[in-house]
Amino acid sequence: MAGGITESGEPYSPFVGLVYMFNLIVGTGALTMPKAFATAGWVVSVTLIAFLGFMSYMTTTFVIEAMAAANAQLRWKRREQEEVDDSDSTSEYSDDDVIIRGRPEPETRPILSVREYYVRPVLCVFTERSGGHVDHFDIVERVEMGQMASMFFNKVGVNMFYICIIVYLYGDLAIYAAAVPISLMEVACGNHSCSAGSVKYNDTDPCWGPVTRKDAYRVFLSVFALLLGPFTFFNAQKTKYLQILTSLMRWIAFTMMIILALIRIGKGTGEGRPPVASISGVPNLFGVCVYSFMCQHSLPSLVTPISNKKRVGTLVLLDYILILGFYVLLSLTAVFCFDSSLLHDMYTLNFTDNCNVLDIPVLRYFLGLFPVFTISTNFPIIAVTLRNNWKTLFHRDGGTYPWVVDRIVFPLITVVPPIVVAFCTHNLESLVGITGAYAGTGIQYVIPALLVYYGRRHLEPVVGRDAINKHRSPFRHNFWVWFVVLWAIFCLMFVTANIILTDTKK
Repeated sequence: MAGGITESGEPYSPFVGLVYMFNLIVGTGALTMPKAFATAGWVVSVTLIAFLGFMSYMTTTFVIEAMAAANAQLRWKRREQEEVDDSDSTSEYSDDDVIIRGRPEPETRPILSVREYYVRPVLCVFTERSGGHVDHFDIVERVEMGQMASMFFNKVGVNMFYICIIVYLYGDLAIYAAAVPISLMEVACGNHSCSAGSVKYNDTDPCWGPVTRKDAYRVFLSVFALLLGPFTFFNAQKTKYLQILTSLMRWIAFTMMIILALIRIGKGTGEGRPPVASISGVPNLFGVCVYSFMCQHSLPSLVTPISNKKRVGTLVLLDYILILGFYVLLSLTAVFCFDSSLLHDMYTLNFTDNCNVLDIPVLRYFLGLFPVFTISTNFPIIAVTLRNNWKTLFHRDGGTYPWVVDRIVFPLITVVPPIVVAFCTHNLESLVGITGAYAGTGIQYVIPALLVYYGRRHLEPVVGRDAINKHRSPFRHNFWVWFVVLWAIFCLMFVTANIILTDTKK
């Protein structure tokens, strides 16, 4: 997630890129959105999610512009190195024989420093050795956000970037670690006799004899940790076919939930009477929405392999419009289909114990258990990514880690904290809200805004003021950069103040 320059990956068409981006953004956060909608009120929720979708789209265009800037800088540095090599290889000839890019120059002439680019900026398009013109800003190398941060930020900025990524990944793992046991507990302890639709259980209610629901949750969490925790000590990756399978299961489940809710609403048997507005639910809704629109950290892996990037901006805009429409449809059908007080943190669980909505046992179990499979396949990937980011944060040039630190300490500090958090609480709505509101704000708003701002400043001496980045954001004025930063600061202050005031009242 925050690595360096990697292979661009097997190319795919813009349409496939659109599907991949849709699948990347729409994930676990979508399952917690209906309850957040019901808590904040449906009118306020629709308004806020539309605005946050717009903000996320803006920062996505910032990241794409920064990716193009990073490619331009790498390409120029490579060209500089080629000129140095040419100078070395021609040193045996006289000054009159030395030709660099078709211009006679003395071999002792130094390569231009960054400061000298102000005097003689290069053209945006230059000729490669292989012939033909190549745009500086073609996105051909996959430059991850961590590498962009090291290119455009100072040491403090780079460390802050990795800390933000690490905190976000811890929140991600805590959400996953809680979501799977919750689903298993609800399926194992729930009343599947079709009479539980109007019942809301407590953690102290019995599950199996003397075993309470909370005990069952912790048993499933322990099994989850023992089965998936060890993957953190090795390397894991999600294969293409596993990705296809999990995506297929996800879309079958989402489509079923939307259609079933629409059918019930259409019959006039919907129980939902959500409020129009409830300000107390807004801070948590903000965090859930930020988490649900998160994709900025994975854009390099997603955009770079697209074969034709000419209309990548249109592709991203279309994706955000579709995702916004999907989130609104899923959440509104949920809040008008089910009583708001009975909505689960995981929306799928509302279909497992209410035969008025779904009376086919196999499908009810499928909806209840599908998050278990999809989330379980993601947990090792996120854990390995977090472990590697810890290593990168403390890495020093030329240094290596002792075996115990590399193979034992880093995996343990990766997997233990989120498991402990999941043992302490299984309130998914709060976990998603806090993760999105704090670390999510940094990754989705602050980092993209600063990357594009400093990327522009770094590139101006190299390519000149008149060079045009063909992937530049439509929000190219610096006003938008500082608007995003100020918005992020305001949101953090608002959410923090709300948490403090809420705790004070309690």
